[in-house]
Amino acid sequence: MEKEFFFKVLDKGFVELYDIMGNDLRAVESARVSFQKGLSSEERDRKLIDYLMDNGHESPFEHIVFTFRVKAPLFVARQWLRHRIASINEVSQRYSVVKEEFYIPNHVRIKDEVNHQGSVKADDEKLKKEYIDAVEEQSRKAYEEYKRLLESGVAREMARVILPTNMYTMWFWTVNARSLMNFLSLRADSHAQFEIQEYALCMGEIFKKTCPWTYEAFIKHTYKGDLLKL
Repeated sequence: MEKEFFFKVLDKGFVELYDIMGNDLRAVESARVSFQKGLSSEERDRKLIDYLMDNGHESPFEHIVFTFRVKAPLFVARQWLRHRIASINEVSQRYSVVKEEFYIPNHVRIKDEVNHQGSVKADDEKLKKEYIDAVEEQSRKAYEEYKRLLESGVAREMARVILPTNMYTMWFWTVNARSLMNFLSLRADSHAQFEIQEYALCMGEIFKKTCPWTYEAFIKHTYKGDLLKL
């Protein structure tokens, strides 16, 4: 895919549109097949997408299918896997040696006193330095011990046990547009964790570029988050 569909995320991660099947017109064709009809004028086709979204007729959007390649910290991946209507294949820590790649935040967050499930960035420079130093040190020690265990003959599937959740992993994620919209509603939202927000915002940009009519109708009628814009 073109560079416009590749986004760097966090310090070492990325999200990339690897492949796509269909676009706005695929949803139109899928909807009109009920009446043994196909595409019409651009104006009528666009109005149909708006009508489908406004009235909750979302099955035609399942015929637009995206495959993304994603590199993210393990804790982001585990949140991602809660979105189960998709296909995923991930790098195996059992069959391959893990690279020394860890997410090192450039800030520290503290508990949000209003939204108790969320967090807010702290302005405390001392706390920020203590936190980042701790993350860097523990990541380094964990990887050194991981390598030592491998060199001692411990199986990869056992040595990986000591690796922390800020370690990067990579996977392919194939998802239809209907499920992608659900992902964006929940993760491109200020109540979601900051790190997965960053990925969701990039995927929103990819969705907007590849399916502009569907994206516009989604934002207008269905989107429940508060970060994406037209």
